[in-house]
Amino acid sequence: MKIHLFDDKIKMAEASARHAADIIRRTIAERGQARILAATGGSQFEMLADLTQSPGIDWTKVELFHLDEYVGISVNHPASFRRYLLDRLIGKTGLRNYHLLDGEIAPEKSCREIGRLLAAAPVDVAFAGIGENGHVAFNDPPADFKTEEPYLIVRLDEGCRRQQVGEGWFKSLAEVPERAMTISVRQLLKAKAIIVTVPDLRKAKATQRCLEGPVSPDAPASILRTHPNTTLYLDRDAAALLNPQTITQGAPVT
Repeated sequence: MKIHLFDDKIKMAEASARHAADIIRRTIAERGQARILAATGGSQFEMLADLTQSPGIDWTKVELFHLDEYVGISVNHPASFRRYLLDRLIGKTGLRNYHLLDGEIAPEKSCREIGRLLAAAPVDVAFAGIGENGHVAFNDPPADFKTEEPYLIVRLDEGCRRQQVGEGWFKSLAEVPERAMTISVRQLLKAKAIIVTVPDLRKAKATQRCLEGPVSPDAPASILRTHPNTTLYLDRDAAALLNPQTITQGAPVT
């Protein structure tokens, strides 16, 4: 895993978006299209804003999937990840070929159908973050590192649900859905490249655990260290607890 450290999350986002744009442009030039997996949430605000303004991307040649969605909320709910992507990525770029997980009606069917489309061909680049409990997508600890299903329906742990309240998506813990749809760990690792963007001091403990502790289902994002082409972008707050050698040498696979 390559690690890049920046003084603030604005510079961090610019760099991660530039990396993503380079992969998308190059893939379109080589193959005529690009397949991407988009993350949502607070960690992706600046990165996606910069990506949508990147020059030279023909978004009509991009096919979009996303990592996760809540079960039981409509696309009009402020916390809906479908709404997030429609507002922050799809609507700003004119991207036409997208597959959004629908957790409101028949989530199991949505997982199967979109999972089949996702697994049909390689993903060129996936975007991800690290949750306060160490999750990647909605794979909360202990995560399932073995299943080959592309998408799963999972039960969210309290730490994950509290993070959603803390980020302002919900007014109270009682409002946060207890279940969600998520890409599986193994499916995420099939992406050719993974770009992980992690800002803010509240992510420092999870970042340390996932980069310096053992690769373990109890620290789900630690699995990203086993991927041959993962790049992690951190601001100084998120990296506050890391050993300097972790940053200069990259996170080891243990």
